Amino acid sequence: MTTQFKVHTPETADSKSAEMLKAAQQKFGFTPNLLGVMAEAPALLKGYMTIAQIFSETSFTETERQIVLLETSYTNDCTYCMAAHSAISAMNNVPSDVVEALRANTPIADTKLEALRQFSRSIVTNKGYPTEAATAAFLKAGYGQQQMLEVILGVGFKTLSNYTNHITHTPLDEAFKPKQWQKASCASGHCKAS
Repeated sequence: MTTQFKVHTPETADSKSAEMLKAAQQKFGFTPNLLGVMAEAPALLKGYMTIAQIFSETSFTETERQIVLLETSYTNDCTYCMAAHSAISAMNNVPSDVVEALRANTPIADTKLEALRQFSRSIVTNKGYPTEAATAAFLKAGYGQQQMLEVILGVGFKTLSNYTNHITHTPLDEAFKPKQWQKASCASGHCKAS
């Protein structure tokens, strides 16, 4: 059974969510549909927006943060987040070859960034138990224990939106449609759109 979720605006959301949606509207110039559906549960919206700010304060560069977020979204088959973070990456000057490698599931040319990607994937795929090979490559690339834990923060943050999109079937915003995405293996219908 599919449950229909409303995409709230600052005008339709309850007072707790309305203020957060207004802040998002000021920041982005529009209210992303993801936040609009999250507004149904003010605690989720607040948690998501708070963790987003905290993740931006990690030791990772913008490119590294987007790698963690895109790889988590790829592994979790989240079409909405892949499109959204592809667009956000372009707005934040993340190299296009890095984003395209993540979207196509091909290796990132920069070996350090590829180690970050593989470690992030291993965290998601193995439910928090990264493989020894992914961990060794991550550490060899120059990352440390702090960054291991920061990957967990990013994976947790992005999983909130991935799972929300899976359940709510969040419609893709016009701003993200140019970066629409579908996993190649999903073309035959193996994955559900989110």
